[in-house]
Amino acid sequence: MKKKYRVKNPIEFQEIIHKGNKFANDSFVMYVEGKKLEGSRIGISLSKKIGNAVERNKIKRQVRMMCQELVDFSNYSKDLILIVRFGYKNHSYDQNKKNLEKLLNKATIK
Repeated sequence: MKKKYRVKNPIEFQEIIHKGNKFANDSFVMYVEGKKLEGSRIGISLSKKIGNAVERNKIKRQVRMMCQELVDFSNYSKDLILIVRFGYKNHSYDQNKKNLEKLLNKATIK
């Protein structure tokens, strides 16, 4: 996932969380808000309680890869914040990818 498709600014994170629609399942909580810019952007967040820095970075890389495979960034003008839940570690990569795909379908992103 290219850097131009990421939400990085903490103020934008808070705006999307407070103003956006919320969708959740065992592995993720997703906030979606429309944006006037072309293309969608995604921000990924997870708690320090999930694991040490190595584990958290691995999970973030996996989630970025899932998003790259599932989201067509050029066709949508919505911003997403994905918060990874503790249940993520209890499921396999494929199951987590299916969970993310279900959330994207609920939010009509995919």
